Amino acid sequence: MNYTRYQLSKKEYAENIVVFLVLDGMISYLFYRSWIVFLLCLPCLNPFLKMRRENLCQKRREKLEEQFLMAMQTVITSLTAGYSVETAFTDALKELPLVYRADDMIVLEFRSIVSQLNMNQNLEELLQSLAVRSGIEDIRNFAEVFAVSKRSGGNLIAIIRNTIQSIMQKNETRKEIQVVLSAKKMEQNMMSLIPCLILLYVQTVSPGFLDVMYHNPAGIAIMTAALGVYLGAVVWGKKIVEIEV
Repeated sequence: MNYTRYQLSKKEYAENIVVFLVLDGMISYLFYRSWIVFLLCLPCLNPFLKMRRENLCQKRREKLEEQFLMAMQTVITSLTAGYSVETAFTDALKELPLVYRADDMIVLEFRSIVSQLNMNQNLEELLQSLAVRSGIEDIRNFAEVFAVSKRSGGNLIAIIRNTIQSIMQKNETRKEIQVVLSAKKMEQNMMSLIPCLILLYVQTVSPGFLDVMYHNPAGIAIMTAALGVYLGAVVWGKKIVEIEV
């Protein structure tokens, strides 16, 4: 599986179309009160679905990395017990179903690795293949370190353990940052809704108060500028609370 691409399921596709139509309808009504604007915004569906695929793809990669680190802990345990690295991967495959479902990503990947090892495939190449398909920097770094250490005949157990511990420390730091930022992200999401809620409130309480802003060139220009500033602020706010480690 290529983890750098994400294919929406029929359910996900339908759900995201509904979300887009709701957003399109909300913007068209609150800022323009125009069906024409609603129809003109429909071509934005493809960029919206692309953004959703990228978000879901990133979440899947994060989940795969977490599962990979857990699996490598099992491999390290077998190596410490004196088994060869190939046998350690085979033993890890036996342990993984106790933690994950049979169709989880890491179980499928380890099953494929063990199957190809039984056909005398090179483990270094198999890990490199996983690294390329996953698009995860930490897995790529591990595969490179593993290949070099195995060829050079170094202390494989210590090298693998140190590499995995380094990756896990990085992930722990990332999680701690996400915990700290979670409240800020919630605040940012709430603040993003406030302008739309204010418009909805005014139009509900005083239906004719904003009529001057609709269906005339000056009003359309002002509302378009307001919408542009609003969308820019939303994008800017999301970038502020996104920190990569």
